[in-house]
This record gives sequence, C-alpha cells and structure tokens, in this order.
Amino acid sequence: MNFGLYQQQTTSLVMTKELRQAISLLQYSTIELTAFIQEQALENPLIELKEPSSSTLAEHVKEMREDVDEGGMIQDKNDSSPFDYLRIERLALSDYLIQQVRYLPLSKEELSWLYYFIYSIRDDGYLSRSLEDLQNDLEISTEEAEATLSRLQSLEPAGVGARSLQECLLLQLQRKKERDPLAETIVAHYMDLLAEKRWKQLSKELQVSLSDIQSAYDRIQQLDPRPGTHIGGEPTSYLIPDVTIEWVEGELAILLHDDYLPKISLNRQYQSLLLDSGNQEASQYVKQKYQQIQWLMKSIQQRQQTLLKVAEAILAHQRDFFTSKDGMLKPLTLREIAEEIGMHESTVSRATTNKYAQTPRGLFELKSFFSSSIQNGFGELTSSDSVKHYIKEVIASEEKQKPLSDQKIVSWLKEEKGITVSRRVIAKYRDELGIPSSNKRKRYE
Repeated sequence: MNFGLYQQQTTSLVMTKELRQAISLLQYSTIELTAFIQEQALENPLIELKEPSSSTLAEHVKEMREDVDEGGMIQDKNDSSPFDYLRIERLALSDYLIQQVRYLPLSKEELSWLYYFIYSIRDDGYLSRSLEDLQNDLEISTEEAEATLSRLQSLEPAGVGARSLQECLLLQLQRKKERDPLAETIVAHYMDLLAEKRWKQLSKELQVSLSDIQSAYDRIQQLDPRPGTHIGGEPTSYLIPDVTIEWVEGELAILLHDDYLPKISLNRQYQSLLLDSGNQEASQYVKQKYQQIQWLMKSIQQRQQTLLKVAEAILAHQRDFFTSKDGMLKPLTLREIAEEIGMHESTVSRATTNKYAQTPRGLFELKSFFSSSIQNGFGELTSSDSVKHYIKEVIASEEKQKPLSDQKIVSWLKEEKGITVSRRVIAKYRDELGIPSSNKRKRYE
C-alpha cells in the first residue's frame, strides 16, 4: 500500500438550500404556501406583501357554501361575512355542562364535586378516569360519588359521563320518550351477540322473533356512540382549491388560483441599499436578502407551472369523468403522468398531494384521479374505482333479506361487466367502502 495524492473526477448530486426550498414549496397546499410566504416576509425586510383581497376570499366561501347547499348538507344561505368562518369561538363541552348545573339546587360541596367530574370528561363525552379514582381524589364516599355521577349523566347531551360504550348507549335509550325494553335489555346484557349478528341465538334466548331483533338493532343504530363530539369543536373549514377545472366557451379549461396567494414585491425603502457601495456590510446583507426573494419567486413560479402541467395531463386522461355525471375514472398511474410531462414520479406525487381541484363534479384531491387497473374479459383495462362503483351499485339493488355474498358479486362482475377479480379483492374493496359482509347486511323484515 502506498500513500499519495491523486486527482479523480466524479459527479454527484448536491442538494442545495434553494433546491430543498423548491421541493418543499411543490408539496405545500395553497394555505401552507401562504403561511410560508408570510413567514418569509417576517424574516426578510425586503419582502413586501400584498394580501389577496377579501372579495376573492368572499367569492370562494360563497361558492363552497353553495356547493354544499346543493348537496343537501347545509341549508344556510344568509349573507354573513366569510371572515365569520376564520375564527369562531365555540363553547367547550365542559362549559356547556357547567351552564346546565350552575343553578341546580346543590350545596357548594356537591357543586364542586360535580365540577370536578365535568373536568374529567373527554371531548367525546366519556369519563377519562374511573369512578374509584375520582372518589379517592375528592375523598368522598361511594354513595356520594355515585350520586355525583348520576347528576352528571342526567345532563345533555344524553350519554355524557358514560364509562363505556354499553353504558353510553343505555343512557340514551333510557332517555327516550318511547322506551324500548327489548333494545335496553340487548344493550345491557347481549351486546356481543348483537355485534356478531348472532341473532338466531339472541331471539332464542330472549324468546322474540328475528323481526323484533331487527327493529331493536335499527333503534340502537340511531344512537350516538360519541355524544360529546357535537358540542364545541372546530367550525366548518373550507378547502381552498389549487386549480379549477371548468367549462370555458364550450371547452374544459384549467385555471390556477394565484389570486389566493399574497403578491410578493420588493420593498422600495431598501432598493437604494442594493446600489450603495458606501456601507459594504449593509449592502452585502441586502444583496443576500434580495437573492432570497429571487429564489422564492422562482420557486413559486416553478411550483405553479408544474401544478398546471400535471393538472392538464390529468384532465386529458380523465376527460370522461369531468364531462359526465356518470363518467368513471380510467386507470392512471403517477408514472404515466411523469413520463408524459417529462418529470420524475416523485415530483408528480408531491404536486398532487394535498392539492385540490374544483371541478364540475365537485372538489377532489388531485391524487384521487389516480387509480390502479384491472383487466376485463375483453382485454381492456378497468380502474379499481370503477370496480368499487359496480360493487356499490349491485349491493344497493340487492334483496336485503338475501344479500349477495362476495362470491356472487364476483360472478355478477364477470357475467355483467366482463371483469374478472377474486373474492379476496371484492372483500378488500368492500371493506374500503365501509360495506359489511353479507351476513351483517341481512335484514329480517
């Protein structure tokens, strides 16, 4: 072995700070990018921002609310300001409960115990600690602890203060104007049999018909397993789309939402320092900050151009989906789009994650337009989303007393749609759709 100095030429990829910034900006949503630009403005005195006008925001919120109204989810069309949605103080669950007990005929001591129990409630309405622990904390008797819990569980919403799902559901049933003894008995003693759909065993033990069990099950299904979540919480938030796909003069076009981003400009008070050679330290500082602005603006421009290219490629592939209410997604992968626009697959992935498109069919994440493929009997490719659509379709029209098994759905897809899939695939897609198995879908009335 010899020691010596040798020259060797190599190539390597160096991840510069600017390159990392460009990659980061690409994966930001519009809201995240806006926050990042505002953060940069605080650190760089050369940046001067012009925030998007309130009318732009107002128009967006109005459009989003109209979309929701048309879907039948919200029926509130007042003329409130969009800024009402930016920050709305919501009453916490504990405050809501305290308002109910403030004027109860209780002693100061009993009221303090009840307050302690209330502050031990989780956001979903359940007690966060055992009754024994609360009793030990307050150094009260078992009878006093149970009486305090009973007062808590008598408050609204029904089911609050429960220690288990079983107790939560039972509290709600007992609060109903029209009591259902069978449903209460099942919740109190036979929850496992009901959940496992062992209804024949249940009807035999309770000596009632399967139809009676079905009615009790339907009643229990209407109960709220998390009663506290409807009190307080965050106000409705509206997603800001990054792109819009809409009809323009009879053609589908893509519009970027640049108006939602703050406009970046150079602060004129610092411009003179760029040319001032008298103060070298100040001039060097200003030049460095000016270069940061240039990189920031260039990165944002690249992000917008990449986003536009990806959206245009998606539109070209999924045009049928946008032009018809019955149109379904075609098989499409990130690699196909990447090869088409001459970019890396990871770039397309970043450009479609947490980015939303407002389309004639509603608001969609760009990543949702990608779907795996399944080959049908005619040698054509069908998207997995189409198969899921067919599964929902056939299950929706099935006879509820004789629901289709996964194997029967496999046969139906092959015979009616020419699609060959395994029973395991059907079970997987059914689970992803939140559809229970055939024995759990069966009804007895």
